[in-house]
Amino acid sequence: PVVRLLEAQLQDQRREHEEEMEALRNQVDLMQEELEKQQQAFLQTLQLSPEVQVEFGLQQEITRLTNENLDLKELLEKSEKNERKLKKQLKIYMKKVQDFEVSQTTVPGERRPHERSMQVAVQRKEKDFQGMLEYYNEDEPLLIRNLIT
Repeated sequence: PVVRLLEAQLQDQRREHEEEMEALRNQVDLMQEELEKQQQAFLQTLQLSPEVQVEFGLQQEITRLTNENLDLKELLEKSEKNERKLKKQLKIYMKKVQDFEVSQTTVPGERRPHERSMQVAVQRKEKDFQGMLEYYNEDEPLLIRNLIT
């Protein structure tokens, strides 16, 4: 049983190796074809007059620069899109902070220092509160005890 398992693993590895070798051979063939095309283009360029060689070189450089500019333009568009997204997020967070600050001004004076210390913790945790807690004055000791525990 162990020998058969090892043989099966060896055959799998051999098959993977052969597939990898075939892929590499195909890649080498493609590179050789590309090299031959470039060599032919180079030889044809050498047979041209010096003026035409310069013009051909300029056309090649223009093509390269055009492609580079298109890549840079695409990168710029992605950056601008990301900037707009971040600005929208900033506006949302600023609105949440303003709403929270407004809710803090409506709290009675005796509870304000405690609420401000909570504000710092809330901003660090970035929690989103939907409203404030409403309670009767006589339930305040019970509420505080429950909050502490």
